[in-house]
Amino acid sequence: MPSSVDPAIIKALGLIPEATRMSSHGGSGFSSTFKLTAAVDGKEKNFFVKTGTGEEAEVMFKGEHASLNAIHNSVPSFCPASLAHGAFSSSPSNKFFLATDFLTLSGRGAKGSGQSLAQKLARLHTTPAPIPEGYDRPMYGFPVPTCCGSTVQDNSFRESWADFYANCRLRSISRAAKLSNGSDKQLESAVETVASKVVPRLLGDGHLKGAKPVVVHGDLWTGNQGRGIIAGEGGVEEVVYDPSCVYGHSEYELGIMRMFGGFGRDFWGEYERLVPKSEPVEEWDDRVQLYELYHHLNHYALFGGSYKGGAMSLMSRLINKYCE
Repeated sequence: MPSSVDPAIIKALGLIPEATRMSSHGGSGFSSTFKLTAAVDGKEKNFFVKTGTGEEAEVMFKGEHASLNAIHNSVPSFCPASLAHGAFSSSPSNKFFLATDFLTLSGRGAKGSGQSLAQKLARLHTTPAPIPEGYDRPMYGFPVPTCCGSTVQDNSFRESWADFYANCRLRSISRAAKLSNGSDKQLESAVETVASKVVPRLLGDGHLKGAKPVVVHGDLWTGNQGRGIIAGEGGVEEVVYDPSCVYGHSEYELGIMRMFGGFGRDFWGEYERLVPKSEPVEEWDDRVQLYELYHHLNHYALFGGSYKGGAMSLMSRLINKYCE
């Protein structure tokens, strides 16, 4: 059944209220999702809208808005553009929205650019991150906090990737896990050992070669990628969505991609031809496991249970290898 459209959404998108309707579309674990249909320049146009309540929704939508546009600005055919976000103008006063181009997920239709998923991801991972306001060079981090699931991530800018990963990812998610699951001295000690010893050993300045800040999707598992048409224009494209971006080392992306699998041999072969492994190449597998660790810890913070075992297994291996 069509839903009334809040005036703040109408104003943000520059639409005519009488020619705009919104109905439930799809689903999300953290927000309500809608298809908004409006008359634009005499033609019917669709938009995608998320709504949510409270500070968590405000932070999440602000981060997703910046993330979508960071990807879209680097590889326009890779994801929908985010058009607006903000607070509702009607009650309740703590309700927020995100409005983006509409993405029609379907493999049917004329081909668009013809670029593969590997080609688009490689382009994203080889485009230097922009220089943040107030700095004179690209930095590791992101202009706003982002959410991986419902976890709010600290994206404070750092000069060193090892510093960023140890503090803004591993130590930060260890604190979140403690808040949600209670203290676990064994896990907390292991995280601190990895952050203080393994991270500088594998990711330290002067050791990890060729790393530079690029846009990383941040939550790229198979549930956040597909094929579809963006904004009703062009053909079918390989697309990604629900990003949790950071300006980081490109290989950070690979941790969650390997954690859940689903990306086949052809993808990996093509991607690695386009984006060679960073030096030292012989430590590539260990770096990817180190990056995968964050997502095990995040899932443990969010869902508890068996994810602790996966995190402890990864940490034990890395500690035994690099902390003797």
